[in-house]
Amino acid sequence: MIMERQSRLGETHVLVLPFPIQGHINPMIQFSKRLASKSLRVTLITTSKSMQPSASSVNFESIEFEEGERTNSVDDYLELYEKLIPKRLAKFIENQTCSQHPAKVLVYDSCMPWALAVAKNFGVQGASFFTQSWAVNAIFYHLKQGTFRVPPEEPVVSLPSMPELRLSDLPSFVCDNSGSYPGLCKLVKNQFSNFEEANWVFCNTYDELEDEEMRIEP
Repeated sequence: MIMERQSRLGETHVLVLPFPIQGHINPMIQFSKRLASKSLRVTLITTSKSMQPSASSVNFESIEFEEGERTNSVDDYLELYEKLIPKRLAKFIENQTCSQHPAKVLVYDSCMPWALAVAKNFGVQGASFFTQSWAVNAIFYHLKQGTFRVPPEEPVVSLPSMPELRLSDLPSFVCDNSGSYPGLCKLVKNQFSNFEEANWVFCNTYDELEDEEMRIEP
């Protein structure tokens, strides 16, 4: 059955790179399945061999951390990930160029903007995928633009195209007075560093639900 499916696949090979934290992986898996349903070759790249496919429509490949490279600190993990994974992703794409079906497109989690440069270095088109609701993304976008500070100076935050937000409406680490999560704050801001340079930008939302919030222009 797998061989029959493979024979029906088209020539376009899409790589999908999810960010390995809760809430980011499943949207990318579901998107990968949708792509595969359109007769595209889809390879989802993971950093853990424990994440195996529940269906054969998507191929899973691992570029996991090696023994001794893991860390328990969130900020240390993010730093280590950004140091090691770009090189391994580049090696993976390079190996694909010699295959029968080299990668044409890399769909990457928006939290990894560096993936776009890796893809373009091999002539692969890049698509940034925002896994969170666009209302949340809009908050992070305005955080990067300096529309408000962290932690906010006022009890109510007013952002373009959004209703007034109380501190309890904002992501918890945005309101953190102790500065306990500098890595996460940097992560969510950097996802907008080059998204306008991507060939495509995908959002995990419906424009009918978040029409106003999606009116963000770089």
